[in-house]
Amino acid sequence: MPLPDWAPDGVDVNTASAARMYDYFLGGPHNFEVDRQVARQALALVPDIQEIVQANRAFLHRAARYLVAQGIRQFIDLGSGIPSVGNVHDTAQQLAAGVRVLYVDHDPVAVAHTARILRNTPDAQVLQADLLSPEKVLDSADLIDFSQPVGLLMVSVLHFIAEDNRPQDAIRQFRERLVPGSYLAISQVTNDAAHPQAEAVTKLYASSANPITRRTRARIVELFDGWELVEPGAVWVPEWHPDRPLDDDEDPSCTSLIAAVGKKP
Repeated sequence: MPLPDWAPDGVDVNTASAARMYDYFLGGPHNFEVDRQVARQALALVPDIQEIVQANRAFLHRAARYLVAQGIRQFIDLGSGIPSVGNVHDTAQQLAAGVRVLYVDHDPVAVAHTARILRNTPDAQVLQADLLSPEKVLDSADLIDFSQPVGLLMVSVLHFIAEDNRPQDAIRQFRERLVPGSYLAISQVTNDAAHPQAEAVTKLYASSANPITRRTRARIVELFDGWELVEPGAVWVPEWHPDRPLDDDEDPSCTSLIAAVGKKP
């Protein structure tokens, strides 16, 4: 099939991409029919998955806006996927001109799409790297001035890292390199939720290349060792600095995601 003008050269249009499926759930344009087919299968298994993805992206927006308000002018977005709908640089640059964003993902499909999207965006770049290799990210981050505070984003990515891979070690290495006044934002699937979709999402990814590791709220808080949690602490994603008061009939735990932001003292 002919490629649209936004598609990078050599992209595989016959194999679904998790990054493009995520884009589809967000209502973005950077996906193919093969991605939409698998996404519809996921919706049949987990009817709330689109709302969960959108709630997580809304947290990313709020966290980025909060950090810009605290004076952050540069971000490293780890596990960024395809930054199409509601990306960090657009959100942040609406509030402060010249905000720099380094997108990092290990998926070559996501990186290829991101590079195409950013080709005319001088204040944003993409790097193919694994967040479990902080030294590669840090040593290749030419866009980032490490003498100034950084907003480190790990939004909806740590649940794809097993406990055996010790995500706390990677977070520690990033923290050691960042100056005081830097921030860390995390959202993570939790096993504190008793909702059926929490188990369904886990089963959906169990046979994929990216199985999910759910963590308790207490374990997520432990990942912020050396960071000072800002109010309201580790809470359900819709509860973190919501743009509006939640309705009485809204259950924020339905997202099965915990969110928190910490500051390096």
